[in-house]
Amino acid sequence: MKRYIFSVSLFVGCLLFTSCVSKKQFVGLQDDYKTLQIENGKLNQSYQDAQVQLAECRASGKSLDDRLAEARKSNQELRSAYSALQGSLDKSLQQNSQGNINISKLVDEINASNRFIKQLVETKSKSDSLNMVLSNNLTRSLSRDELKEVDVQVLKGVVYISLADNMLYKSGGYEVNDRAGQTLSKIAKIIMDYKDYDVLVEGNTDTDPIIRPNIRNNWDLSSLRASSVVQVLQNSYGVDPKRLTAAGRGEYNPIADNNTALGKQRNRRTQIIITPKLDQFMELIDKAPESSDKK
Repeated sequence: MKRYIFSVSLFVGCLLFTSCVSKKQFVGLQDDYKTLQIENGKLNQSYQDAQVQLAECRASGKSLDDRLAEARKSNQELRSAYSALQGSLDKSLQQNSQGNINISKLVDEINASNRFIKQLVETKSKSDSLNMVLSNNLTRSLSRDELKEVDVQVLKGVVYISLADNMLYKSGGYEVNDRAGQTLSKIAKIIMDYKDYDVLVEGNTDTDPIIRPNIRNNWDLSSLRASSVVQVLQNSYGVDPKRLTAAGRGEYNPIADNNTALGKQRNRRTQIIITPKLDQFMELIDKAPESSDKK
């Protein structure tokens, strides 16, 4: 633009001084002016092109700024996603480690359970052997025929000798009859063989009510029967009374249905329960034979 103004000014100056120059000089000045116009046109075109390029650069710069901002936003999103994935991975690794710990703990518990089951099996075998020892030792004084009249069971180291009421007492009575003497003498011998064992004599009845003077109910009857057996064992066979206990269960400890005659007959019984003390029980365990399947 400055060059254009300068050219115009020069041209005007030339006009002002035309009278002072020759024709040849004037024509040269005109040629110079035309050349200046051409150059000025080129400059204008260059200027316009520069303006367009500047606008394009500015637009491109804005586009680059937008792309840079978008790239930064994407980068931040990628960082967030990476952080989330890393957290998920750390959590998975922690859970896997915890899972390994839980599996190890479960294996230990299974092994402990297996050891406990093995111990129970061994204890059961030992208990069965102990019951066999007690049963053999406590019934060795009884003959085969006498064993038919006496039910002997050994459960968990405790001996249960059950006697039917018709073998011991008269119907509805509590005094021990003569027939029972021989059997009680055998039982007394068993008791005497184990002097430190405690002995509980327990009377049981059926549900039929008792109608006798001075006997109020089946509680009285069962207690009187147990007391009669205790006194026979003490007075006739010399069992230490400190070892003896008499108890009545009445009709409240049935082993059969009281709605049948056979059931009532089974419920009318006297049980002699022989219980070893702890030290004797441990001695019996030591004496118990090993299970036949152990090597």
